[in-house]
Amino acid sequence: MTTAPDALSYFSQKLRHETDASDVYAAQRAGDPSVLVDVRSTDAWAQGHAVGAVHMPYRDIARRALQEIPLDRPVVVYCWSPGCNAGAKAAVEFATLGYRVREMIGGYEYWAREGLPVEGADGALPRIFDPLVMSVRS
Repeated sequence: MTTAPDALSYFSQKLRHETDASDVYAAQRAGDPSVLVDVRSTDAWAQGHAVGAVHMPYRDIARRALQEIPLDRPVVVYCWSPGCNAGAKAAVEFATLGYRVREMIGGYEYWAREGLPVEGADGALPRIFDPLVMSVRS
């Protein structure tokens, strides 16, 4: 059984390194300077991605990040879903380069399921609000 101080330490640390789609969207709307980075493949990006994100596959971060994203800008990374670890791999790459980085838990899947703005190669995609992951008014 963990103690209250142990739980406080664990969850405080967790929140320093993770965020979620609704918090990222709220931060974007408030003018937060963080850079949202989609670390999936080019095909996945073209199929659909969070509006406001930049595309940088996690395998390209070491080569591209310092040229494209100022080191003083916080970074939030995401991949497909909770079942994808590319976001964690990307976070390691950004942290290795010296960036302040967090992972958006739920990835693109939960961004889209919450009805947040998405676009694909041909422009805006329909916003669909999934009642399994959020409250939906009729």
